[in-house]
Amino acid sequence: PPGLTLPLPAAPKRRVPAAAPRMADPHPLFDDTSAAGGGNTHPGRGYGAPPPASSSSPYPPPASFLGEPVSSLAVAYGSSLASQGRDIVDRNLDRFVPVGRLKYYFAVDTVYVGRKLGLLVFPFLHQDWQVRYQQDAPVAPRFDVNAPDLYIPVMAFITYILVAGLALGTQNRFSPDSLGLQASSALAWLIVEVLAVLLSLYLVTVNTDLTTIDLLAFAGYKYVG
Repeated sequence: PPGLTLPLPAAPKRRVPAAAPRMADPHPLFDDTSAAGGGNTHPGRGYGAPPPASSSSPYPPPASFLGEPVSSLAVAYGSSLASQGRDIVDRNLDRFVPVGRLKYYFAVDTVYVGRKLGLLVFPFLHQDWQVRYQQDAPVAPRFDVNAPDLYIPVMAFITYILVAGLALGTQNRFSPDSLGLQASSALAWLIVEVLAVLLSLYLVTVNTDLTTIDLLAFAGYKYVG
């Protein structure tokens, strides 16, 4: 009838023959590395795929290439500043306190301390009082019993203060301030004694190799008694 359109006939379906299964070559010339790239890769990952996210990756992150030079430079700069500061402190300290010279007066051992204490307690049994020298410099105290040292005077001074506090305690007159008063007064009298010896040497114009530290050591031996 007019106005009625008939549907077009459907195209005939063609059967596509199934492809024959591909047989693997029993003797391939090259190994297929697209599926497995070694012992550390996951099977089935093709060529060009991004590596899996792993915290144990042997390759450092890209930011470490920038962080390592900066950290090494900071460490080098800090070490140089520390060495310069140490040199400045050593120079200023040696200017006021001869640290290298003080090491000589504390170069003692147990044998020297025992012999020196015996010499201080029984000085009349000693005959040779000459200090030995080696290349125009006195030998260390541990090699010469006649050499002055500061170890025994310092230990004797501290022991004197403690014994004075003990004596005050037995008399019920001890107080924490008494130790400070005893130490300051004993140190003041020691300085006065050394200054008096220096003034006497200056007035009588006596040339001697004794230094102020030597006089301080000899004046400090009295605290042993």
